[in-house]
Amino acid sequence: MGIDFAAEGLLDGLQGEDRAARLELLEQLAADGIALEELRAATRDGRLLFVAAERVVGAEPRYSMRQVGERVGVRPEFLMALRRAHGLPVPDVDAVVCSEGDLEAAATARRFLEAGVDEEQQLAVVRVLGHGLGQAAEAMRATVLNLVLEPGDSEAELARRYAERVDAFMPMIGPMLEQMVRLHLRHTVRTEAISAAERAEGALPGAREVTVCFADLVGFTRLGEEVAPDELGRVAQRLVELAGEHLRGEVRLVKAIGDAAMLVSPEPSGLLAVALDLVDAADAEGADFPQLRVGMASGAALSRAGDWYGRPVNLASRVTAIARPGSVLATREVREAAGDAYRWSSAGARSLKGVDEPVRLYRVRRARREDQDAQAA
Repeated sequence: MGIDFAAEGLLDGLQGEDRAARLELLEQLAADGIALEELRAATRDGRLLFVAAERVVGAEPRYSMRQVGERVGVRPEFLMALRRAHGLPVPDVDAVVCSEGDLEAAATARRFLEAGVDEEQQLAVVRVLGHGLGQAAEAMRATVLNLVLEPGDSEAELARRYAERVDAFMPMIGPMLEQMVRLHLRHTVRTEAISAAERAEGALPGAREVTVCFADLVGFTRLGEEVAPDELGRVAQRLVELAGEHLRGEVRLVKAIGDAAMLVSPEPSGLLAVALDLVDAADAEGADFPQLRVGMASGAALSRAGDWYGRPVNLASRVTAIARPGSVLATREVREAAGDAYRWSSAGARSLKGVDEPVRLYRVRRARREDQDAQAA
């Protein structure tokens, strides 16, 4: 017997064409084997359009966390901790939410344990990957929707085309992610120096001397009150693109934080060049694009899980907050390390929030051609 979707309350609030379209989608999903309970939950959560695609990505739930742990020989508590590290809700240990893919993932975690990567080390890596891949998944979802959305589509037609596209793209995603990880590992191997003392101690590299830079979009908060969210998102994304376009040498884009980008380099002069290029590039975007202000600081910082911690990070952030639009403001340590390859003007000693002593700051500009010729001579 067919399901009476109206009696089940799954058509409530819908009339006319909307009601007919929803009924078509529900009947299609039921014919594909989606259980009534899942249809109820998807309707309640507003994700009915994506149920078919969910099956393509994750297959049908068959196991609980406890059952997965028992099958592969891994503590269920560790599997739940891995899910938490992904930034995802953690279900009850006996709830049937795991698919064959989750079983394979648990087996992979066990192989890492057998290879000597303990639980805490795995969790540290998964926290970083989970954050980045969560954002990547959202970007992929939006991309596929843009490809399949057409005016006048019924819900059933849109859901079918979306699931078909996801099914076609899934075999490409694994190789793409592997290639990207290899690329980043190769870059890290080339730039991560291990000192003799660290080799002797057999420990990870500790704090090291780096220069940190924050490039901040001026007036971004005010802009958010004036333009649509999608336009604001394009502005923030353009900052990330500009930063990527101007990277060179050992300068690395660490992260983008809404209206700001954080860059780091072991060599201050190269980072100064990138910072000045970014300011110019933002200006070249035109009057509708916010100006950049940049703050820089040098000192000992610690790299962990893809991020940086320490005084130069905090100091660069504070310096950025007081920099003029369209300028680069740096601490004395940056000025002394970079030398006369740039033009410097004193901005005085400033009291910064969270910093005990006043900090002497300098505005930096490119050297004039006559200055460069004199240095060359």
